[in-house]
Amino acid sequence: MKTINSIGSAKQIVYEVGKVIVGKDEVIIKMLLAILGRGHILMEDIPGVGKTTMALAFSRALGLDYNRVQFTPDVLPSDITGFSIYDKNTGKMTYQRGAILCNLFLADELNRATSRTQAALLQAMEEGEVTVDNVTYPVPQPFMVIATQNPIGAKGTQMLPDSQLDRFMIRLSMGYPDPEAEAEMIRRKQQGISLEQVQQVVSRQELIGICAEAEHVYIKDSLIDYIVKLCTATRNDSRILQGASPRAALSLTALAKAAAWIQGRDYVVPSDIRFVFADSIQHRLIWASDNLSFKKQRSVVEELFSSVRAPEIR
Repeated sequence: MKTINSIGSAKQIVYEVGKVIVGKDEVIIKMLLAILGRGHILMEDIPGVGKTTMALAFSRALGLDYNRVQFTPDVLPSDITGFSIYDKNTGKMTYQRGAILCNLFLADELNRATSRTQAALLQAMEEGEVTVDNVTYPVPQPFMVIATQNPIGAKGTQMLPDSQLDRFMIRLSMGYPDPEAEAEMIRRKQQGISLEQVQQVVSRQELIGICAEAEHVYIKDSLIDYIVKLCTATRNDSRILQGASPRAALSLTALAKAAAWIQGRDYVVPSDIRFVFADSIQHRLIWASDNLSFKKQRSVVEELFSSVRAPEIR
């Protein structure tokens, strides 16, 4: 059962982040859903639309310890996971913590790192721990990775491998603000409204409790079968070489539960799945044609969604 404070907290989190991100409430809500689903987030968009500001605003609203790394080709895996150094006073190797040992790790322009450095994130993202010199260190809880990348500027970048893309619960794109929102953003900047005005809404322990509430939202067997059918549809389409993985089905389920929870329900309905389907599935697919634009890919994903009949919920 949800508490009144928990329900109000979700709305307050959206409000606080909205102080610095204007006109993008749907993106804020979907980002919060991924956080409640204990997932990782890929923000893919052109520079200057607020991807990094969004991540930092969430870290403040959720009271999270965060680290930020601006990825470049000279960033090493040890910068992320940490390394051991000899301590002459003790005669032993001492572990130096890496940047990823925090609650929220912001990987700015992840696709500018080498593939080896990108891979340094994989164990932490999937298993919640890092291994250095055969010693395993757990990451703090809660833990999430928010990565940003520019899909257009390809010079000097290294595309994320399919295995890494599949570890992101959701991919979001903010896009340009509409004229009214952009004007309001300028006005707020003139008024001195910045990240410092974003207030903490919950503690880390309270966030863990909220995530547990979202996880325990009820989902009927018919809706589980519906999710499986949706993922299967992506595997049987000739336009797609590689469809959604079982990990995608788990992510979609977690997001749907969070979507139900944030609307005050303790059970999932088909509209919860519809709300998050495309954003949780599209980035995981490998397409038969390299010529399909993002919009055409989205059109195919939505077509596949529509081709599977949703069960009736009574």
